[in-house]
Order: sequence, then structure tokens, then C-alpha cells
Amino acid sequence: MDKKGTKQIARNAKAFHDYFVEERYEAGVVLAGTEVKSIRQGGVNLKDSWCQVKDGELWLYGVHISPYEKGNIFNKDPRRTRKLLMHRREIWKLQMAVQRDGLTMVPLSLYFKDSKVKVEIGVCRGKKLYDKRASAAERDAKRAMDRAVKSYRR
Repeated sequence: MDKKGTKQIARNAKAFHDYFVEERYEAGVVLAGTEVKSIRQGGVNLKDSWCQVKDGELWLYGVHISPYEKGNIFNKDPRRTRKLLMHRREIWKLQMAVQRDGLTMVPLSLYFKDSKVKVEIGVCRGKKLYDKRASAAERDAKRAMDRAVKSYRR
């Protein structure tokens, strides 16, 4: 039975706080069976994770997938590096952007797409402290406007 549609598993909120997202890409993830079961239970943490191209292949580092509690010897290391699946041209394009422009690749979210685990990779530019403050001020101003509009409608 193939389930259709997408279901978000985890989102990397820290990435949106620390980086400006320039481009987004979708990649498949090579996982073991017990890792998929653990992901279905929500045992994933994308905080402090990143992607890197090594020998023409794209790898995912620092993602913590909790061990499946009913799995025994088949459980893998929670922080192991995982291979990402993308077309060679896309990997090459990502590698050139990172080398040329000083950008970084960060996983933004992990989700199921038609029962397959996918990761959304963002090609990101780091924020400076003043950028973070400006983003926070902008977000607070938007909240204040939304509150004012909501109270006015009553």
C-alpha cells in the first residue's frame, strides 16, 4: 500500500535563524529499516546538521535519529553520516556554489513523500548578528500588526 502526499517529520528552525536560504533542493536519504521506523515515531533532530560533497557524493552529517526501541542488533549509530541521493549534475552545481560563493548546505526539513524519506537541502548564506536582530525586529513588528488587526476586527 503506497501512501500518497507529503508529511513533514522534522524542521530545522535553527537553520532559518542562522542563515539566509538562497536555494532549496530535494534529496533522498539512504536509511536502514530501523531508522525509518524510528523516524515514523518522530525520533529525529536536525539541529546542528549539515551537508557536504565528498568524492562526487552528497553526505548528511550530524542528524540524530534515535535508536528504534524494538530494534536490537539492527540499530545503527544515531549520529552516523548518511548518503543523500541526487542527480550528479545537481551535486556538481551544489559543490560549485559552495566553493565559489562561500555558501553552506544545511538540511531544512525531513519529510515523507509518497512513503519515501526525503530531505530538503538549503544552499544558505550565514547571517551576521545584526541580520539576526533585524529579522527578530521584523518578526515582532509583524506580530504586533497582526494583534492590532485582530483586536480591531472584534
